[in-house]
Amino acid sequence: LQQFSDTGSRKEHVKIISEPKPGFLERLSETSGGMLMGLVTFLLSFYLLFTNEGRALRTAKSLDEGLSLVIPLDSIHSVSQQNEGRLVHLAGALSTSKPLFDPSYGLSIQAVKLKRNVEMYQWVEYEESTEYEENGEIKKETKYSYNTEWKSEVVNSRNFDREIGHKNPSAMAVESFTAVSPNVQVGSFVLSKGLVDKIDNFKQLSLSNLEDPHADVTRGGDYFYHSENPRRPEVGDLRVSFFYAGLSGDDPHLGSADKVTVIARQRGDQLVPYHTKSGDVLQILYPGDLSVEEVFQKEHESNSMKTWALRAAGWLAMFVGISLMTRIFYTLVDWFPVVRDLVNIGLKAFAFCVASSLTLLTISVGWLFYRPLWALLMGCLSLVPIVVAKSRVPPKKQQ
Repeated sequence: LQQFSDTGSRKEHVKIISEPKPGFLERLSETSGGMLMGLVTFLLSFYLLFTNEGRALRTAKSLDEGLSLVIPLDSIHSVSQQNEGRLVHLAGALSTSKPLFDPSYGLSIQAVKLKRNVEMYQWVEYEESTEYEENGEIKKETKYSYNTEWKSEVVNSRNFDREIGHKNPSAMAVESFTAVSPNVQVGSFVLSKGLVDKIDNFKQLSLSNLEDPHADVTRGGDYFYHSENPRRPEVGDLRVSFFYAGLSGDDPHLGSADKVTVIARQRGDQLVPYHTKSGDVLQILYPGDLSVEEVFQKEHESNSMKTWALRAAGWLAMFVGISLMTRIFYTLVDWFPVVRDLVNIGLKAFAFCVASSLTLLTISVGWLFYRPLWALLMGCLSLVPIVVAKSRVPPKKQQ
């Protein structure tokens, strides 16, 4: 059953869907499906946690190996055969063979990358839902609101709850794209594709020095507008902005060429990936002029952040998995409100303790072959949540 209630505005409406309250067997069936999902999530969390520790230790060993082998180059303007095949460190200004163009808008720049970003003025749907029980039925009340915004992707209005009055075009007349220079160098050395991919610190390009390219295009600020009135755009109007990364020549408006620091393997006049004994690949690029120690410190910090992020994701997956698997106990008592709430709190506490213990235990197993003492310490820590939880349970009264 659907009921529609308009708020008097064309941009907002409310829809109420009523469904009979599911019976006990139906709820039990849904819980069984959730248990299966929980089991899969639970098992995947072990895989994520275990492989993450191996990856983190392998990366740390590779970085230590790289630091012990890297050779700082005396000059970036000459290629020494003595360093052939070795891991080298150099810093210098970027250079490219020719400028990047966008002929449609009469724009060119000496840079590693030039990105055209096209946005279309479109309807966007937002929804807020609330569920409540009334007269033995479960009712879901959803408020749909519509707003016009600039969006880089086409918003499919056919998926809207109410498309009438909120119809978007199915495609953009002008496409976004990113042009990449085919030849990027630092001094006499040519950067590999992997190093070029790391040059991604995009900055918006000012259009104040450019003329309007076509009669139907108007420049406003740092945008070109395909619109009759940019101040009052209509659905379907376009605006185009430009971004660049890796300025590779001195520009009177943008300044001098960007400097980068690179650590990679020298192969002739090319800088390519270096394969470590640990099985990792080293090809590092950072903006600015950094020393060898600064580069490897940043890489260690990045590895540490990634490791902790994946540990947190693994713990969360384990917590969710355990919660789903134990949900059946909540379903069995959900017609007793007081008991249901107590069981819910207990199940969450159980899931938190078990997930914390198993996460620490899995991490310690991952370290067992690399750092045995740390693994033993982590194993001991994994017992703490269980011990704390057990100490909270009141002792049985003496008979």
